[in-house]
Amino acid sequence: MRDVAELAGVSTQTVSRVINRHPHVTAATRQRVVDAMRKLDYRRNPAARALVTRRSGTLGIIGYESPLFGPTSMLYAIEGAARAAGYFVSVASVRHLDRGSVLDAVDWLSQQSVEGVIAIAPKSAMAGALAEASPGIACVTVGGGSIDAVPSARIDNVAGARLATRHLLDLGHRTVHHVAGPGDWPEASERLRGWRAVLREAGRPVPAVVSGDWSARAGYEQGQRLAADLCVTAVFCASDQLALGVLRALHEAGRRVPEDVSVVGFDGALDGAHYLPPLTTVRQDFSELGRLSLGLLLSQLEQVEGAPTQTRQLLVPELVVRRSTAVPSRPLGSPNASPFTAAPSPC
Repeated sequence: MRDVAELAGVSTQTVSRVINRHPHVTAATRQRVVDAMRKLDYRRNPAARALVTRRSGTLGIIGYESPLFGPTSMLYAIEGAARAAGYFVSVASVRHLDRGSVLDAVDWLSQQSVEGVIAIAPKSAMAGALAEASPGIACVTVGGGSIDAVPSARIDNVAGARLATRHLLDLGHRTVHHVAGPGDWPEASERLRGWRAVLREAGRPVPAVVSGDWSARAGYEQGQRLAADLCVTAVFCASDQLALGVLRALHEAGRRVPEDVSVVGFDGALDGAHYLPPLTTVRQDFSELGRLSLGLLLSQLEQVEGAPTQTRQLLVPELVVRRSTAVPSRPLGSPNASPFTAAPSPC
């Protein structure tokens, strides 16, 4: 640091401020220090810093080995937020969402001297195991599997489902069918609850629901069942992948989207804009969720004794309207109805 300070013509305190992203450094001075660091190939020594500050500057993330868009996006968002705040990150991935896997992950991260842990917890069992495993480590959960014992940042899945269902009813559909996610995932249960609540409040029929998993294959199978029912004109899917399967099933059955059936997904996956047609969806802001979870963790690490700390962050998603939803076509059985409905409609 002294070499960097001498080359940049500043004090070692100024170099320290630049390294720690202190706001009270002019842009010109910051650039001189950064240029000197690059010329001298200066790197912080985490071990030496930890000896002086008694802090490792490292945070742990417990991720879930999954191809699903949600957990993967959460992991990237948390890692990015931590790195932007000047922290190193150590990631422990678990294959199973159970107590033993979480205990092993916390133990491994503890050996890395992490200051705190953020766990992507799609099931409540993970959050419960985290509370048990880490009495001396600051922890935060991200996702639907939260419990009161651990601070959490979550998407408001109920609100998101309400947005999707209300959108379809406002377009003029008599009711909305739902393709649900797995019943043992809190996110799926919450989206189911929000969908059902809007239909009941509006006095509309509440169709039966069959739970599956999050895959396009499950959406395709449910979509085949829905496509065969000519009374179905609107479908809310618990994920964009499920919606992709539904779109294929409807296409194969000759049911046009959105002319015959409107479809809404949930997630905001980037590929959704390139579905055919582009998918209306409920978008989750994973970048903001990463920042919120990091803020909860840092508030624990920096807590002044006796001062209150925030323990919950609930992020409301947004509805992104594209071309997979529209006002329903003429009533079934009318003179200009589709060729699938030559007889008067029973709907």
